Amino acid sequence: MADEALRVDVWLWRARLCKTRSLAARLVDEGRVRLTRGGQETRLDKPARTVKPGDALVFAIAGRLHAVRIEALGARRGPPAEARALYSELADG
Repeated sequence: MADEALRVDVWLWRARLCKTRSLAARLVDEGRVRLTRGGQETRLDKPARTVKPGDALVFAIAGRLHAVRIEALGARRGPPAEARALYSELADG
């Protein structure tokens, strides 16, 4: 499963970090999502950019900064408990 990748807008929606996929796509289009992979940080510019388990994302929604590590991609937008298993919160710091 580690070889698989998923569009960042779809992942944000499945993880229930954005209410709709179009809101997730807008968040990325506006340049408000940063990806860290292999120690290298990049600002995502297109919703079609892919993420993989082990990647870290930093983004702000409603004035609150979120820093998460992707643990799994998920197969669907499931209930909140299932969505929380897709990521782990990173400590500020």
